[in-house]
Amino acid sequence: MSAYALEYDIPDADETWRAKAAAFAADVLAPLVRDADRDGRFSRETVLRMGEAGFIQPEGASLLAACLIAEEIGAVDGSARGFLAVQAGLVLAPIHKFAPADLRDAWVSRLARGEAIGACALTEPEAGSDLGGMQTTIRADGDDVVIDGTKVWITNGSEADVFLVFGQTDPALRTRGLECYLVAGDTPGITRGPMPGQELGHRAADHATLTFEGVRVPAANRIGEARKGFSVAMHGLEDGRLNVAAGAVGVHRACLDASIAFARERRQFGKRIGDFQQVGATLADMDAKLRSSRLLVHHAARLKDRGLDNAHAVSVAKLVATESALEAATQAIQLHGSRAYTDELDLGRHWRDVIALTIYEGTSNIQRVILSRNLLGKDEGKSS
Repeated sequence: MSAYALEYDIPDADETWRAKAAAFAADVLAPLVRDADRDGRFSRETVLRMGEAGFIQPEGASLLAACLIAEEIGAVDGSARGFLAVQAGLVLAPIHKFAPADLRDAWVSRLARGEAIGACALTEPEAGSDLGGMQTTIRADGDDVVIDGTKVWITNGSEADVFLVFGQTDPALRTRGLECYLVAGDTPGITRGPMPGQELGHRAADHATLTFEGVRVPAANRIGEARKGFSVAMHGLEDGRLNVAAGAVGVHRACLDASIAFARERRQFGKRIGDFQQVGATLADMDAKLRSSRLLVHHAARLKDRGLDNAHAVSVAKLVATESALEAATQAIQLHGSRAYTDELDLGRHWRDVIALTIYEGTSNIQRVILSRNLLGKDEGKSS
């Protein structure tokens, strides 16, 4: 039993998954991550290896185990962890819960093994946080539907074998008119292209723009009920958000570990820099916030594992963990000084990657909106 498992009361089965992910990150991902980031190289081989290891869909595992996997992978390779969040949370989770049996049979096992890659075509140039502003249209045509629109920042978009595509059936209905369809990647009418410029972070991930022009899909490929696409999206986003939060814990931990090691070995003015009060106080704050973030992630996972609603807890964990990890990455770079200002150290990559964690799957401001609405409840129109 590891010190981690003892301190955080991790069940044996979950600890087995965590240890397996830690070994995979050290042995498989760590030797490749710097060059993959420099080259902007997405690796299908890595995807297959994660699938073979069971990390995409840990069989029989709890949500807590999935979070432990995300922390270990995220501490080493943010792009690989981001792939897991999309493949498992935004693609597999909605297919499992909402797809017809024939679509589940056709895709779930392939996606879980990494033999097929999935993407969630949700974000648009004018519809990010505001899904009601989605401009992609879905219109019925006999036994089919026809999809037209543009999507941006679609993770796995260039490589995807299958898409979950969200669109609007009636713009006047906003979120109440959304639907989701499973679309095979080789369907005529789909055009894929790279995002303009170079990403700030997650450079070894695949991000794409997608154009759908007269894309014809069987109406039977609908994921979920008619005009219930918003619920499908929220289900996937909740799973994805918790993976993001767990990944942020991993980044935070990596930055703290590097800072402690440097504070012990670096000497100035005749003593270790860690013995200077300002440096020591920074390390203490980083550690306290790391433990807080980890406990929030574990709490959200354990709630769902017990069959309880965890939506509020997920938003809390996502907000706190990502913001704290960004602060820790910034502090780690400042502590290392000029050494961290190149990619010879991992800290610059962690800093570039972790900024995105405060943005996608719902920005920090959106998490605050969700939390405040939950706290206030519905406005009943009463005055005191």
